[in-house]
Amino acid sequence: MIESIKGNRDFFKWLLDNGYPELAAFSNSVRGDRSAQDFLVKSGKGWLAVLSEAVDGDDKARIWIGRHCHKVNLMFALACRKEEQALAWLAGHDLKIFIMMAKEVAVVLDTQATENAGPYVMHF
Repeated sequence: MIESIKGNRDFFKWLLDNGYPELAAFSNSVRGDRSAQDFLVKSGKGWLAVLSEAVDGDDKARIWIGRHCHKVNLMFALACRKEEQALAWLAGHDLKIFIMMAKEVAVVLDTQATENAGPYVMHF
């Protein structure tokens, strides 16, 4: 899934073709694709859409994830925002794959922030 988050189209297609459309949609949702979030909700995987919102820093989504999902999901969302305590929690539970994914999501978020800032970006 890390490759899909990075934007690797071949891996994204592999996820779709091999029965993991929700992971493909989640990776696109993290990258800001609203239609991917709609797909997650309509396909019964709405919690992944909420997780994507939590990754984006939405406090209500973080509260919902904290109440309704395993703690690893909340720690992952926080780690995507480079929160040291969350990264330490994941490391302490030997969840290296979540740390790797969180670091890649952080790169995506940093890139989005850079691309969506500046004097020549119009916000409607």
